[in-house]
Amino acid sequence: MRIEHVALYVNDLEAARDFFVTCLGGCSNAGYHNKNTDFRSYFISFEGGARLEIMTKPDMKDDEKVLNRTGYAHVAFSVGSRERVDEITAGLKESGFEVVSGPRTTGDGYYESCVVAFEGNLIEITE
Repeated sequence: MRIEHVALYVNDLEAARDFFVTCLGGCSNAGYHNKNTDFRSYFISFEGGARLEIMTKPDMKDDEKVLNRTGYAHVAFSVGSRERVDEITAGLKESGFEVVSGPRTTGDGYYESCVVAFEGNLIEITE
């Protein structure tokens, strides 16, 4: 068994798509739009086969996202090396995203950083 994809609702679908394509090297499909419900989505594919579905629809509730809460905590992206972790983290920081940890080696041996990306969602960058 394998995870086929992870899905994430967002308010600004185009900004989320741009983030994953520009900042993390994803490749987007052309998108989907259900004209009856105004649901819209993109699938973003990454090297190695991982896929992320980003979605939006009208009238979603958008609660504040506190860092320490139950539910999904973050989405982690492996970028292949410590140097790439440092480079991508610095680029995200320069673009105005908040780095909440790292880059650092964690107690369980990961070299990573964690960034508050668009709409308060946490993105982990790991080697």
